[in-house]
Amino acid sequence: MSANVGEAAPNFTLPSVEHGDVSLSDYKGKKYVVLSFHIFDFTGG
Repeated sequence: MSANVGEAAPNFTLPSVEHGDVSLSDYKGKKYVVLSFHIFDFTGG
């Protein structure tokens, strides 16, 4: 799965600690959505 600059991110669903599953599409139409990926966080590498 990948996204290019200027393109819409593909939809995905992840488990939430507080609200069951949450999908990127749940935020469609909102003014701002920030996606932040931290590849090596919590891996010891």
